[in-house]
Amino acid sequence: MDAQSRGRAEEIDPADQWVLNPRTGNYELRLDRSAAQQQPSVAAPRRPSSARTGAPGAPKAPKAPSPAVPGPRRGDGPPGRRGGRPRKGGGGGGRRKKVLVVTGGTLAFLLVAGSVGAYLYYDHLNSNLNVTDVGDAGTGGFKKDQPINILVIGTDKRSGAGNEGYGDAESVGHADTTILFHVAKDRSNATALSIPRDLITNIPACPTKQPDGSTKTIPGQKGTRFNVSLGQEGRDPGCTMRTVKEITGVTVDNFMMVDFNAVKVLSTAVGGVPVCLAKPVDDKDSKLKLDAGEHRLQGEQALAFVRTRHSFGNHGDLDRIKTQQQFLGSMMREMKSKETLTSPKKFFSLAEAATKSLTVDSGIGSIDKLTNLAGELKDIDLKNITFTTLPVLDNPAEPEGKKATVVVDQRVADPLLKMIQADVSLTEVEKKEQAAKDAADAEAKSKADALLQGNRAPAGDVRVDVYNGGGPGGAASTTVTWLQNSKGVNKSSNRGNAPAKLDATQLEYAPNQADQARALADLMGLPATALKMGSADAGPKTPMKLTLGADFKGAGSSLTAPQKAPEDIQRVEADKAICAK
Repeated sequence: MDAQSRGRAEEIDPADQWVLNPRTGNYELRLDRSAAQQQPSVAAPRRPSSARTGAPGAPKAPKAPSPAVPGPRRGDGPPGRRGGRPRKGGGGGGRRKKVLVVTGGTLAFLLVAGSVGAYLYYDHLNSNLNVTDVGDAGTGGFKKDQPINILVIGTDKRSGAGNEGYGDAESVGHADTTILFHVAKDRSNATALSIPRDLITNIPACPTKQPDGSTKTIPGQKGTRFNVSLGQEGRDPGCTMRTVKEITGVTVDNFMMVDFNAVKVLSTAVGGVPVCLAKPVDDKDSKLKLDAGEHRLQGEQALAFVRTRHSFGNHGDLDRIKTQQQFLGSMMREMKSKETLTSPKKFFSLAEAATKSLTVDSGIGSIDKLTNLAGELKDIDLKNITFTTLPVLDNPAEPEGKKATVVVDQRVADPLLKMIQADVSLTEVEKKEQAAKDAADAEAKSKADALLQGNRAPAGDVRVDVYNGGGPGGAASTTVTWLQNSKGVNKSSNRGNAPAKLDATQLEYAPNQADQARALADLMGLPATALKMGSADAGPKTPMKLTLGADFKGAGSSLTAPQKAPEDIQRVEADKAICAK
């Protein structure tokens, strides 16, 4: 459901909810109308200190002050209620809705909202959210002591007032703009990986929840555009999550989905997003017409800017992705600006717009859960957030001059994806943070490397049973063939599928097999973290157990992540303003 169909956020000025208490001299959040307005209300220029309880689990709003406290300037009720009429049953604090500190919304809003906080209407904002059950497509929820992977999906669904004229008005919506947002385990940095909509990939079979509570499995599809992983054939966001995992090897925790209205309402709520154009633009398709130079865009103009692809770069979707990344970075900077952080009106408008625009999975399907997520993200400095795009090549199956789709450029994509899988930052973090991280990493690396120290057995002495626990189809068979024919590991055996799937490849060995484990790790490029030593020695002919996880891409492909990003990847830092060319 789009933002326009749930009531209008502009029906009430959020600043009117803050009123001056003449007895204390403090601004207080007023949640109902005063029985008597004894003096004119004053809108707060910033959130008062008396209201900054700021965290999940904060106490409920205090009872209404005495009638001496002036009420709102207008007779409006809370956002989403028209007319401001009091509820039945008399006045008093019992009529108020529950409130708490709200942080959350789209990718940009989540990154900054945790640092501002304000009393908002808990039940009202919860009702704004759309929640979709995607079953086991994700982890079900992020963990505080682990990296976080959020899939942000921008759909091209034309729902909402004013959007009917944008191309295919009957479209059920595709995965038009998709960003895998990876947050580091230590929360010091993040990587936002854009996935081109025209990427040719395989879409796995996808169980989807039906309105009657049953589950319907949508058949998989090979060699098709990535954007049909959503909407087509009844696919839900869980199908896009599964497809992203197949492409990147990264398990997604949760998803957030927005449509065209999100760009319009969020850019308007923040008071416009600054953009820079290196040249004038007059795009007949997106209807964007601007002179060269700096502009502040909101509403229809902001949507036109992020949809434009015939005026920048090579007029293709890859250059449109760069423009969208620049726009998101600018929106983040704007939300962290002093003008936004000190404006209760802007904050209320952002919260309304963000929650009305969002569809999320049940793992983060409440204001409480979004608040917890925002708490994990709020301290990331924008300079430590890097936007990049999955490296691709023109589809070789298409004739020259008619290239419309792309395929993954494995040469560049593999090391980039391994960095994300191994939680390696693409950007420099602050020296102080980096020093602490380096010290911790050095200690962990020292312990891990100790496993790999010592003698290595000859390849012919290595005994190992190979299982497929999440790798590509037939991975166990192809790996054994590679080990025997290319590496001389003749005592390796294919044991088929593992009893359970693993996210990461694992080699289990006994203490007296350490030399064999070191040898196999060298041959296959296994990181020290993949080695798991048992407690008891094994018999002389007992094999080790190698389980190929979801991170395994193929025999001969190292699983050890590089520590530096490939030189030729596309990248945009969130703290830098760049002119669209």
